[in-house]
Amino acid sequence: MANQRVLRFPTGFLWGAATSSYQCEGGNTNSQWYRWEQEGHILTGEHCGAADNWWQNAERDFNLAEQMENNVLRLSIEWSRVEPQEGQWDNAALDRYRAMLLDLRRRHIQPVVTLHHFTDPLWFADRDGFASASNIRYFVRYVAHTVQALRDLCDFWITVNEPNVYATEGYAFGVFPPGERNVVRALQVLRNIMQAHVEAFYAIRRNQPAAQIGNCLHYRVFDPALKFFPPDRGVASLQETLFNWSPLQAAETGRFPFPASMAVAPIAHAAGTRDFHGINYYTRDMVRFDPTAPSDLFGRRFVRKNASRNDPGVDGSFGEIYPTGLYRILKAVYQRTRGNKPFYITENGFSDAKDDRRPRAILEHLAMVHRAIQEGIPVRGYLHWSLIDNFEWNNGWAVRFGLIEVDPQTQRRIPRPSASMFGEICRANAVTEAIVERFAPDAVESVFSSVSDQSFRKVAV
Repeated sequence: MANQRVLRFPTGFLWGAATSSYQCEGGNTNSQWYRWEQEGHILTGEHCGAADNWWQNAERDFNLAEQMENNVLRLSIEWSRVEPQEGQWDNAALDRYRAMLLDLRRRHIQPVVTLHHFTDPLWFADRDGFASASNIRYFVRYVAHTVQALRDLCDFWITVNEPNVYATEGYAFGVFPPGERNVVRALQVLRNIMQAHVEAFYAIRRNQPAAQIGNCLHYRVFDPALKFFPPDRGVASLQETLFNWSPLQAAETGRFPFPASMAVAPIAHAAGTRDFHGINYYTRDMVRFDPTAPSDLFGRRFVRKNASRNDPGVDGSFGEIYPTGLYRILKAVYQRTRGNKPFYITENGFSDAKDDRRPRAILEHLAMVHRAIQEGIPVRGYLHWSLIDNFEWNNGWAVRFGLIEVDPQTQRRIPRPSASMFGEICRANAVTEAIVERFAPDAVESVFSSVSDQSFRKVAV
């Protein structure tokens, strides 16, 4: 018998995948993203159309999740379906979501439901959306209505997905709707949508006292191009503070750090309004000081030469595959929050149409999660982005994040090798040396040398 190295995860660890309604459901014509498409802003010139056809047949893909022995699936509710006009509720839409959640429960897959994943009803967007604090009440009303209708089928809620991305991409960089480029307005939107989370938290708690309620922030690593060059360090730190730590601090205390505090009011009653930290992590940026780039806070972001990287997408926005970054983010969030709540990796994924980097990337990122757990960071679950290929916002079908390949023309599904590997990890609740050798043999040492000799278990095989 030979000794096999094993990274064992805690009993009850959640394994699964994450999705969003607009990217999967299809036939969604009542949100600001549909209008954005019709105006020609998708870089590939494509339209979402039927997407993955989930509105008609999500259960086909739930079956594939069950075959991978996922015990959790993250999906989102489309506000523009539930409330197509202000104050008008569509019970048939809620019935469809009930059917989805019932199907997941029959398969012993716990649903994690996101209530806002980048999309707004047209009527809400036309009232200035989250740019106006007076509109927060509409979101809270929708949340209360939806939770009351579905609370018997879901007890794990994410109020808002990536408020920092929603604000930055739509209001600072202008690549998401409404296409504005105003940093101060982006900060105001960020403040309002995080205030909306707080008020939604209390609305859910009143409707469902035992529910688990949180939101998820997107975290990136910002490293200076030359770590000993003060201007590079300064702009990297500024970008990191505004994107990562301003929203985290505001979520914890209600107050934004300087310089964001100069532009926005505090968030009222924020302290304690989460039962967990949702952490979305994909990549890191190298940052070089550039006095000609004021719109980027004088810091040009780029990918290291010769770095392992994702398929770039049309706009080159999908960067380096950097596993250590996930550990660094987990550790930083833990230190900044004093480990006051459990952590869930609510998104982590890779743009890789050929699936020739994803298996190794998953394994190396999971090694970093395991390392964090061994150091006492309370990570309770890992949700891969994504279960299936989907319509990737302004990049359309140009990038593929799915464990399962989708042909949007025929709706044919083809599980990738990474799906088989992920299923084996879920079944074992562990990363074993045999799994690594079979799916990414060149990663054996990087997976197991990333942790100390005491943090993996050797078993006889």
